[in-house]
Amino acid sequence: MCRPEHFTVVYRINPWMNPALPTDTTLAVQQWEALYETYLQLGYDVQLIDPVEGLPDMVYAANGGFVLDGIAYGASFTHPERQAEGPAYMDWFGDAGFDVRRPLEINEGEGDFLLVGDAILAGTGFRSDSRSHEEIGRVFGREVVTLRLINPSYYHLDTALAVLDPTPGREHIAYLPSAFDEASRTLLEARYPDAIIVSEEDAAILGLNSFSDNRNVVIASRATGFAEQLRANGYTPIGVDLSELLLGGGGVKCCTLELRR
Repeated sequence: MCRPEHFTVVYRINPWMNPALPTDTTLAVQQWEALYETYLQLGYDVQLIDPVEGLPDMVYAANGGFVLDGIAYGASFTHPERQAEGPAYMDWFGDAGFDVRRPLEINEGEGDFLLVGDAILAGTGFRSDSRSHEEIGRVFGREVVTLRLINPSYYHLDTALAVLDPTPGREHIAYLPSAFDEASRTLLEARYPDAIIVSEEDAAILGLNSFSDNRNVVIASRATGFAEQLRANGYTPIGVDLSELLLGGGGVKCCTLELRR
Protein backbone atom coordinates (compact mmCIF):
# COMPACT_ATOMS: atom_id res chain seq x y z
CA MET A 1 0.00 0.00 0.00
CA CYS A 2 1.00 3.63 -0.44
CA ARG A 3 -0.13 6.39 1.91
CA PRO A 4 -1.85 9.16 -0.13
CA GLU A 5 0.21 12.03 1.28
CA HIS A 6 0.32 13.72 -2.14
CA PHE A 7 -3.14 12.75 -3.38
CA THR A 8 -5.02 15.31 -5.41
CA VAL A 9 -6.66 15.47 -8.84
CA VAL A 10 -4.73 17.81 -11.12
CA TYR A 11 -5.21 16.00 -14.45
CA ARG A 12 -7.88 13.85 -16.06
CA ILE A 13 -7.02 10.39 -17.36
CA ASN A 14 -10.30 8.60 -16.53
CA PRO A 15 -13.98 9.64 -16.35
CA TRP A 16 -13.92 9.79 -12.55
CA MET A 17 -11.33 12.57 -12.43
CA ASN A 18 -12.25 16.25 -12.62
CA PRO A 19 -9.54 18.76 -11.71
CA ALA A 20 -12.23 21.42 -11.29
CA LEU A 21 -13.60 19.62 -8.22
CA PRO A 22 -11.79 20.22 -4.93
CA THR A 23 -10.05 17.31 -3.21
CA ASP A 24 -9.18 16.96 0.45
CA THR A 25 -5.81 15.27 0.95
CA THR A 26 -6.27 15.10 4.73
CA LEU A 27 -9.57 13.27 4.29
CA ALA A 28 -8.05 10.94 1.71
CA VAL A 29 -5.32 10.01 4.21
CA GLN A 30 -7.89 9.42 6.96
CA GLN A 31 -9.98 7.16 4.75
CA TRP A 32 -6.89 5.28 3.55
CA GLU A 33 -5.79 4.79 7.17
CA ALA A 34 -9.17 3.22 7.94
CA LEU A 35 -8.55 0.71 5.13
CA TYR A 36 -5.01 0.10 6.38
CA GLU A 37 -6.26 -0.51 9.93
CA THR A 38 -8.95 -2.86 8.60
CA TYR A 39 -6.26 -4.98 6.97
CA LEU A 40 -4.17 -5.03 10.14
CA GLN A 41 -7.20 -6.10 12.20
CA LEU A 42 -7.77 -8.95 9.73
CA GLY A 43 -4.22 -10.11 10.41
CA TYR A 44 -2.66 -9.16 7.08
CA ASP A 45 1.02 -8.33 6.73
CA VAL A 46 0.88 -4.89 5.11
CA GLN A 47 4.03 -3.52 3.48
CA LEU A 48 4.25 0.20 2.65
CA ILE A 49 6.01 1.98 -0.18
CA ASP A 50 7.03 5.59 0.37
CA PRO A 51 4.88 8.05 -1.59
CA VAL A 52 6.69 10.21 -4.12
CA GLU A 53 5.84 13.88 -4.44
CA GLY A 54 4.43 14.66 -7.85
CA LEU A 55 2.85 11.20 -8.22
CA PRO A 56 -0.64 11.71 -6.75
CA ASP A 57 -1.97 8.41 -8.11
CA MET A 58 0.75 6.32 -6.47
CA VAL A 59 -1.79 5.53 -3.74
CA TYR A 60 -3.37 3.12 -6.25
CA ALA A 61 -0.77 0.46 -5.49
CA ALA A 62 -2.53 -2.30 -7.41
CA ASN A 63 -1.35 -0.67 -10.63
CA GLY A 64 2.31 -0.92 -9.60
CA GLY A 65 2.84 -4.46 -10.85
CA PHE A 66 1.77 -8.10 -10.59
CA VAL A 67 3.49 -10.34 -8.05
CA LEU A 68 3.30 -14.13 -8.11
CA ASP A 69 5.67 -17.00 -7.22
CA GLY A 70 8.20 -14.49 -5.89
CA ILE A 71 8.37 -12.75 -9.28
CA ALA A 72 7.36 -9.10 -9.68
CA TYR A 73 6.30 -8.22 -13.22
CA GLY A 74 6.56 -4.44 -13.36
CA ALA A 75 4.10 -1.92 -14.71
CA SER A 76 4.50 0.37 -17.71
CA PHE A 77 1.81 3.02 -17.63
CA THR A 78 -0.24 4.32 -20.55
CA HIS A 79 -0.40 7.96 -19.52
CA PRO A 80 2.72 10.12 -19.07
CA GLU A 81 1.38 11.45 -15.77
CA ARG A 82 1.83 8.02 -14.16
CA GLN A 83 4.85 6.60 -15.97
CA ALA A 84 7.31 7.38 -13.15
CA GLU A 85 5.33 5.08 -10.85
CA GLY A 86 6.57 2.01 -12.72
CA PRO A 87 10.26 2.42 -11.82
CA ALA A 88 9.37 3.46 -8.25
CA TYR A 89 7.48 0.24 -7.65
CA MET A 90 10.09 -1.91 -9.39
CA ASP A 91 12.79 -0.42 -7.16
CA TRP A 92 10.69 -1.35 -4.12
CA PHE A 93 10.14 -4.90 -5.41
CA GLY A 94 13.88 -5.34 -5.87
CA ASP A 95 14.68 -4.02 -2.39
CA ALA A 96 12.04 -6.39 -0.96
CA GLY A 97 13.75 -9.39 -2.50
CA PHE A 98 11.46 -10.12 -5.43
CA ASP A 99 12.73 -11.27 -8.82
CA VAL A 100 11.87 -8.17 -10.87
CA ARG A 101 10.90 -8.54 -14.52
CA ARG A 102 10.86 -5.23 -16.38
CA PRO A 103 8.03 -5.05 -18.91
CA LEU A 104 8.43 -4.41 -22.61
CA GLU A 105 4.69 -3.91 -23.10
CA ILE A 106 2.24 -1.36 -21.69
CA ASN A 107 0.45 -2.81 -18.65
CA GLU A 108 -0.96 -1.47 -15.40
CA GLY A 109 -0.31 -4.32 -13.01
CA GLU A 110 -3.06 -5.81 -10.90
CA GLY A 111 -5.38 -3.17 -12.26
CA ASP A 112 -5.69 -5.43 -15.30
CA PHE A 113 -4.26 -8.77 -14.10
CA LEU A 114 -6.21 -10.88 -11.60
CA LEU A 115 -5.24 -14.38 -10.44
CA VAL A 116 -8.13 -16.87 -10.40
CA GLY A 117 -7.19 -20.49 -9.84
CA ASP A 118 -4.18 -21.27 -12.00
CA ALA A 119 -5.11 -18.67 -14.61
CA ILE A 120 -4.54 -14.94 -14.93
CA LEU A 121 -7.54 -12.95 -16.09
CA ALA A 122 -6.18 -10.07 -18.17
CA GLY A 123 -8.04 -6.89 -19.08
CA THR A 124 -7.51 -4.71 -22.14
CA GLY A 125 -9.37 -2.01 -24.00
CA PHE A 126 -8.33 1.15 -22.18
CA ARG A 127 -5.00 0.76 -20.37
CA SER A 128 -3.04 -2.49 -20.66
CA ASP A 129 -2.01 -3.45 -24.20
CA SER A 130 -3.15 -6.93 -25.23
CA ARG A 131 0.50 -7.72 -26.09
CA SER A 132 1.25 -7.56 -22.36
CA HIS A 133 -1.02 -10.61 -21.97
CA GLU A 134 1.43 -12.68 -24.00
CA GLU A 135 4.33 -11.20 -22.04
CA ILE A 136 2.88 -11.99 -18.61
CA GLY A 137 2.06 -15.50 -19.80
CA ARG A 138 5.72 -16.05 -20.65
CA VAL A 139 6.89 -14.58 -17.34
CA PHE A 140 4.73 -16.78 -15.15
CA GLY A 141 4.02 -19.80 -17.34
CA ARG A 142 0.30 -19.50 -16.60
CA GLU A 143 -2.82 -19.55 -18.74
CA VAL A 144 -3.83 -15.97 -19.55
CA VAL A 145 -7.47 -15.22 -20.35
CA THR A 146 -8.03 -11.97 -22.26
CA LEU A 147 -11.11 -9.90 -21.40
CA ARG A 148 -12.00 -6.72 -23.30
CA LEU A 149 -13.46 -3.76 -21.42
CA ILE A 150 -15.80 -1.45 -23.34
CA ASN A 151 -17.08 1.09 -20.78
CA PRO A 152 -14.54 3.86 -20.02
CA SER A 153 -15.83 4.17 -16.44
CA TYR A 154 -14.46 0.65 -15.91
CA TYR A 155 -11.07 1.25 -17.45
CA HIS A 156 -9.25 -1.40 -15.41
CA LEU A 157 -10.33 -5.01 -14.97
CA ASP A 158 -10.37 -4.65 -11.18
CA THR A 159 -13.11 -2.02 -11.42
CA ALA A 160 -15.46 -4.43 -13.20
CA LEU A 161 -14.52 -7.83 -11.74
CA ALA A 162 -13.72 -9.00 -8.21
CA VAL A 163 -11.95 -12.23 -7.29
CA LEU A 164 -13.77 -13.66 -4.27
CA ASP A 165 -11.98 -17.02 -4.09
CA PRO A 166 -8.96 -17.77 -6.30
CA THR A 167 -8.44 -21.28 -4.91
CA PRO A 168 -8.06 -23.82 -7.74
CA GLY A 169 -11.23 -25.89 -7.94
CA ARG A 170 -13.22 -23.30 -5.96
CA GLU A 171 -12.81 -20.30 -8.25
CA HIS A 172 -15.44 -17.66 -7.56
CA ILE A 173 -15.80 -14.15 -8.94
CA ALA A 174 -18.25 -11.26 -9.13
CA TYR A 175 -18.53 -8.97 -12.14
CA LEU A 176 -20.55 -6.43 -14.12
CA PRO A 177 -21.49 -7.93 -17.51
CA SER A 178 -22.07 -4.62 -19.27
CA ALA A 179 -18.43 -3.61 -18.73
CA PHE A 180 -17.27 -6.31 -21.18
CA ASP A 181 -17.72 -7.00 -24.87
CA GLU A 182 -19.93 -9.86 -25.99
CA ALA A 183 -17.12 -12.36 -26.46
CA SER A 184 -15.78 -11.68 -22.97
CA ARG A 185 -19.24 -11.98 -21.42
CA THR A 186 -19.74 -15.33 -23.13
CA LEU A 187 -16.37 -16.50 -21.85
CA LEU A 188 -17.09 -15.41 -18.28
CA GLU A 189 -20.53 -17.04 -18.28
CA ALA A 190 -19.05 -20.34 -19.43
CA ARG A 191 -16.03 -20.28 -17.17
CA TYR A 192 -17.71 -19.01 -13.99
CA PRO A 193 -21.38 -20.07 -14.07
CA ASP A 194 -21.76 -19.45 -10.32
CA ALA A 195 -20.40 -15.89 -10.45
CA ILE A 196 -22.18 -13.09 -8.60
CA ILE A 197 -23.67 -10.60 -11.05
CA VAL A 198 -23.41 -7.16 -9.47
CA SER A 199 -25.88 -4.35 -10.12
CA GLU A 200 -25.07 -1.27 -12.18
CA GLU A 201 -25.70 0.83 -9.04
CA ASP A 202 -23.12 -0.98 -6.91
CA ALA A 203 -20.59 -1.11 -9.74
CA ALA A 204 -21.00 2.63 -10.33
CA ILE A 205 -19.46 3.39 -6.92
CA LEU A 206 -16.65 0.88 -7.61
CA GLY A 207 -18.23 -1.71 -5.36
CA LEU A 208 -16.48 -4.42 -7.35
CA ASN A 209 -13.12 -2.83 -6.63
CA SER A 210 -12.77 -4.98 -3.52
CA PHE A 211 -10.31 -7.27 -1.78
CA SER A 212 -11.12 -10.80 -0.56
CA ASP A 213 -9.22 -13.32 1.55
CA ASN A 214 -11.71 -16.03 0.49
CA ARG A 215 -13.89 -15.31 3.54
CA ASN A 216 -13.78 -11.58 4.39
CA VAL A 217 -14.41 -9.16 1.54
CA VAL A 218 -13.48 -5.52 2.02
CA ILE A 219 -15.74 -3.38 -0.17
CA ALA A 220 -17.06 0.15 -0.60
CA SER A 221 -19.45 0.79 2.28
CA ARG A 222 -22.09 2.21 -0.06
CA ALA A 223 -22.27 -1.02 -2.10
CA THR A 224 -25.04 -2.40 0.09
CA GLY A 225 -26.59 -4.63 -2.56
CA PHE A 226 -23.27 -6.31 -3.24
CA ALA A 227 -22.81 -6.75 0.51
CA GLU A 228 -26.10 -8.65 0.70
CA GLN A 229 -25.08 -10.83 -2.24
CA LEU A 230 -21.81 -11.63 -0.49
CA ARG A 231 -23.56 -12.61 2.74
CA ALA A 232 -25.91 -14.87 0.79
CA ASN A 233 -22.85 -16.62 -0.63
CA GLY A 234 -21.20 -17.18 2.75
CA TYR A 235 -18.76 -14.24 2.78
CA THR A 236 -18.38 -11.54 5.40
CA PRO A 237 -18.46 -8.10 3.76
CA ILE A 238 -16.57 -5.30 5.49
CA GLY A 239 -17.45 -1.83 4.28
CA VAL A 240 -15.03 1.10 4.17
CA ASP A 241 -15.52 4.64 2.91
CA LEU A 242 -12.97 5.68 0.28
CA SER A 243 -15.16 8.38 -1.27
CA GLU A 244 -12.28 10.87 -1.51
CA LEU A 245 -10.04 8.43 -3.35
CA LEU A 246 -12.97 7.62 -5.63
CA LEU A 247 -12.47 11.14 -7.05
CA GLY A 248 -9.30 9.76 -8.62
CA GLY A 249 -11.07 6.68 -9.93
CA GLY A 250 -9.93 4.20 -7.31
CA GLY A 251 -11.32 2.11 -4.48
CA VAL A 252 -10.33 -0.69 -2.12
CA LYS A 253 -8.58 -2.94 -4.64
CA CYS A 254 -6.87 -0.04 -6.38
CA CYS A 255 -5.18 0.76 -3.07
CA THR A 256 -4.09 -2.85 -2.56
CA LEU A 257 -1.35 -4.83 -4.31
CA GLU A 258 -1.11 -8.47 -3.28
CA LEU A 259 2.43 -9.74 -2.72
CA ARG A 260 2.51 -13.48 -3.40
CA ARG A 261 5.82 -15.01 -2.35
